[in-house]
Amino acid sequence: MGRQMTMGVVVGNRGFFPSHLATSGRLEMIAALEAVGIKPIVLTPEETAHGAVETYEDAKKCAELFKQHAKEIDGIIITLPNFGEERGLADALRLANLNVPVLIQATPDTPGKMGIAFRRDSFCGKMSICNNLKQYGIPYSLTTLHTEAPDSNEFKADLQWFAAVCRIVRGLRNVRFGAIGARPTAFNTVRYSEKLLERSGITVETLDLSEVMGRIEKSKDNDDAVQAKLAAIKKYIPVGQTPEAALMKMAKLGAVIDGWMAASELTVSAVQCWTSIEEYLGIVPCTVMSMMSEQLIPSACEVDVLGTLSMYALTLASETPSALLDWNNNYGDNPDKAVCFHCSNLPKHFFKEGVKMDYQLIIAGTVGKENTHGTLDGTVKAGAMSFARFSTDDFTGKIAGYVGEGAFTDDPLNTFGGAGVVEIPNMQKLLRYICENGFEHHVAANFATVAGPVYEAASNYLGWKMHHHA
Repeated sequence: MGRQMTMGVVVGNRGFFPSHLATSGRLEMIAALEAVGIKPIVLTPEETAHGAVETYEDAKKCAELFKQHAKEIDGIIITLPNFGEERGLADALRLANLNVPVLIQATPDTPGKMGIAFRRDSFCGKMSICNNLKQYGIPYSLTTLHTEAPDSNEFKADLQWFAAVCRIVRGLRNVRFGAIGARPTAFNTVRYSEKLLERSGITVETLDLSEVMGRIEKSKDNDDAVQAKLAAIKKYIPVGQTPEAALMKMAKLGAVIDGWMAASELTVSAVQCWTSIEEYLGIVPCTVMSMMSEQLIPSACEVDVLGTLSMYALTLASETPSALLDWNNNYGDNPDKAVCFHCSNLPKHFFKEGVKMDYQLIIAGTVGKENTHGTLDGTVKAGAMSFARFSTDDFTGKIAGYVGEGAFTDDPLNTFGGAGVVEIPNMQKLLRYICENGFEHHVAANFATVAGPVYEAASNYLGWKMHHHA
């Protein structure tokens, strides 16, 4: 993430309508994209009349241009400054065959300019190109309003939304996940199908915990990678009373994970933490995982690969850290509030001031306090949030999920780990949906309002069965 986004632009034009609108409309769309830092790839007036696509020959030229920039292009925008030639526009997309998201924008007419010299009819033309793309089997997205000027605030907001859709689709296609350790026996809830993920272009690489332990055993305290990780841990969060020996173990664990992920070209991870690492290494991996999530490299505990996937979709959309939480407790008798909790590996981004490193109270009762140093303890800050959860439905052969939005509140909460009170409209309806459809108790959260682009990307372009809670 952080790379400049690039959009292919297809300018529509139909000769019965004033062609000067195609000339001005092309420039308006280029300006709108460049104003928000997006690079446009578009035909020039020297290549086709007005730099637009009208004929089949124009479509071939546009497709060839897009193919030359295929590795760069995140999405395609069809702009209709007038009615547009529906066949040429659809042919350009078919011939380019980039398989990226498509946004259709139509510029509104001005009531005082409805004569032949300035009449657009893009209101009508938008329906025609949508009809053709349906016939061609090409998925597409729509602006919030049927017609929006490229320089309008409405289109600027829709452009940000569409950019998030494109980041999710690009990010989730051909991504490689790292699964470290086996699923904890007690967590049937995090079972999943690698085959269904592979069908969507998501590969899972595994690493046995014995290999992790062996690599840690072979590492030296003064290894460059270990010392760098140790320094990063101490800089990341106040370590409190955590013993130096425990910090060294965390540094070695982090260095081993970093090295494996780099060598295997992995993007995100899920880690077994319950309770082998505590019993046989003598720490919890929470801080190491928190640091990865903070760096926009989500890491989920209990080898919840689909939890990591949920985190990553939100991170791609917002370009900010995501966390994995439990839907954990009711909050008094308010039906729209609940306590979201983990014990915890939440990224630092999620906490109010005062977060610190501590030991894991829950596991300590089983393996001893001295073996559970490394958790993050603090209260989740208040703010608008989005949530998401994906799951593989082996019985239907589909990936399914739900998304929605709410807010973390400032309600008081006296507990441990990483916890916050969340308020979601119609929450009882959401909880019923989760239970009726057998979703896991883990949910990904992000401090941004990005449920819309996650839903659009997953349902429209990845073909997953999605529910948008409202």
